[in-house]
Amino acid sequence: MASQKQNKTLYIDQEAISTLSMVKEGLLAPVTKLMNKQESNEVDKTKLYKNHTFPFSFILAPSGKKNEEVLKSLKSGEIVDLVNNGKKYGELKTQEVFEIDPLERVKNIFATTDTTHPGVHDTLKRLGKYAICGDYEIYFDDIKEVKNQISQFKESIEAKSITCMMMAAKPFHRVHERLIRLELDKSDMLVIFLLKPYKKDIMPYSLRYKTIDYFVKNYLPTNRVLIVPLENTYIFAGNNEIILNSIVAKNFGCNKIVIGKNHAGLGMYYDKDGIKSVYDTFKGIDIDIDISNEYVYCNECKTLVSVNTCPHGQHHHISYRSDSILELYKLGLLPPAVLVRKEISAIILSELFPNRFKNLEKLYYDFMPFSGLLENHNEKDFYIELMKLYQTTSLT
Repeated sequence: MASQKQNKTLYIDQEAISTLSMVKEGLLAPVTKLMNKQESNEVDKTKLYKNHTFPFSFILAPSGKKNEEVLKSLKSGEIVDLVNNGKKYGELKTQEVFEIDPLERVKNIFATTDTTHPGVHDTLKRLGKYAICGDYEIYFDDIKEVKNQISQFKESIEAKSITCMMMAAKPFHRVHERLIRLELDKSDMLVIFLLKPYKKDIMPYSLRYKTIDYFVKNYLPTNRVLIVPLENTYIFAGNNEIILNSIVAKNFGCNKIVIGKNHAGLGMYYDKDGIKSVYDTFKGIDIDIDISNEYVYCNECKTLVSVNTCPHGQHHHISYRSDSILELYKLGLLPPAVLVRKEISAIILSELFPNRFKNLEKLYYDFMPFSGLLENHNEKDFYIELMKLYQTTSLT
């Protein structure tokens, strides 16, 4: 697409850039372009695109007075620059500009217009009244690199069966470990898509990656597991997340996707033919689904068990609720090793609370048995040794 000196400018955010790149790389196929007004209305009504399930229309409708002025002024065939933070990320050749209803748009995505819903609130802030469609180029290589990485890894081990898991790992705990092992038993290759959101978080992507990477490198055959980022943009929201995850997984080259039985978007129900879920309504999404059971620690079985196979009641079960485990980390507490591997906790706490101890070497000398030789220690080592003391049973 030829560039012009005096192109008009649309200002878009990083989420829009990533999502446009996903489409350009074929990860949301059969959607391969921005939809025009007629296509958008049809998809929002039928939830189908080219006879394939797709939950809502794919449009670009950036917010802001300047963007609205530009959109209203554009003529068919006119080229507009796509800019974020002063940097040009692409160009779009205008085909059509049309008005949209922002509230109807968020309803299609989140199934609600309640502005107290964080997704609705955030999306309305970044959503304008006018959408644009047309051929575009986007300069964002991150998604292309992930696509190539998966393809090369697959070829290197000649994998035939490829399973994927979409994971926030906030934090990474024992049930994650169990599910990974179970799926690796049934597949040649496992791809862990680690969600990469666009909001600041107490546990950033880099920290969550470290925890999974530690587990994979130390406790799994590394030549069969690949951890890659998944740009967790606004479209992966609400009940539609499962649909889009399945589409993306298939287009990344995976044969199977693992979904937790308690996932909010699964919508499991019973009818005369047995248990059904949202997957039974899919059209054209050719990927196997593995719905994993819920796991707990049972203090009678004294191990990690599926709730489907444990004969003991809930009052014997310890759950693995990520938000509750995260609450312990926020307070600077070590979760019991039955919940999270001690080395993982050490990685997390040493990063969340750097330099928290005034005299680390004195604490080592007072609390930890040692060989008598002077050694340098870091906070990560200290947490690991401290957890070993918690697990001592002779006086408890």
